[in-house]
Amino acid sequence: MHHSLINKTLFLFAAFLFNFASVQAQSQSNTRNEANLKRIKSTRSLVALWDFKESTGNERKAEGKGLFPLTEAKGPVKRMNEGPLSGYSALFEGNNYLSLPAREVGALNIYGDKKEVTVMAWVKWTGEQTGFVGGLWNEYQDGGKRQYGLFVSLPHYNGAHQVCGHISKTGKPTPPFPYSIDYSASEQKVPANEWVCIAFTYDGTYIKSYFNGEFKAREPELINHTKGFDGYPEGMTHSKNPYYFPDGMGDNGSDFTVGAVLLKRGMGNFFKGQIGGLAVFDKALKEKNIRKLSQL
Repeated sequence: MHHSLINKTLFLFAAFLFNFASVQAQSQSNTRNEANLKRIKSTRSLVALWDFKESTGNERKAEGKGLFPLTEAKGPVKRMNEGPLSGYSALFEGNNYLSLPAREVGALNIYGDKKEVTVMAWVKWTGEQTGFVGGLWNEYQDGGKRQYGLFVSLPHYNGAHQVCGHISKTGKPTPPFPYSIDYSASEQKVPANEWVCIAFTYDGTYIKSYFNGEFKAREPELINHTKGFDGYPEGMTHSKNPYYFPDGMGDNGSDFTVGAVLLKRGMGNFFKGQIGGLAVFDKALKEKNIRKLSQL
């Protein structure tokens, strides 16, 4: 009986210590999250920041120049009790997404010859397939309404498992190719099932991709699937990071979507995994600023 009481006391004490440590860790985590949220919100060029703290079934609202309420499409987007900013994240299961109609995008409609943009996201990607994270990107309607968008893994033109930042002037495919080729791709690969920060910037001339706040340049390389097209009998040779694109962004009328884009076959390029934060800025942030904001 005596031993039983001691064992029970030790068990309760161990449970207390475990719970206390968990609370302390959570408290410390929340402190770090609040510090980074404050940094992001105080960045002057911020247009919108979603931290996905809302529960399943509710609009996901932003802070910044508007609420930009994202609504669930193709099924619920579950809230997970895990995330590097608010402590929560949105779960994308490969068939659902969030959307804001084109008529409501407001200040998210960033366009013009010399206009700049930065898109950052905190994600845990499953590593299974091409995933659209967020932006104004529609590949099919009216021949295409592409504008700007952040992707993970665009393998067709040398971006497999990499951070890809896409920009379009016309909204349509890049002549003479069948698809839009104009995207940067990070030198670093995005790991599966790990929280990371991914981002791209566009300064009106170059698109740059960042992984965990770091930009790494890529040497010019032969771009896959470009041989034999008009003007490119031997294919296109180009650096993917930075990617030279002086054309600017068009005002092309796309919805703002998170987790999928409209393709010819319907919604596709579904992101699989969790998104714990998404931020859009109307300036091309410097690398030192991206490094500060990318903290996990």
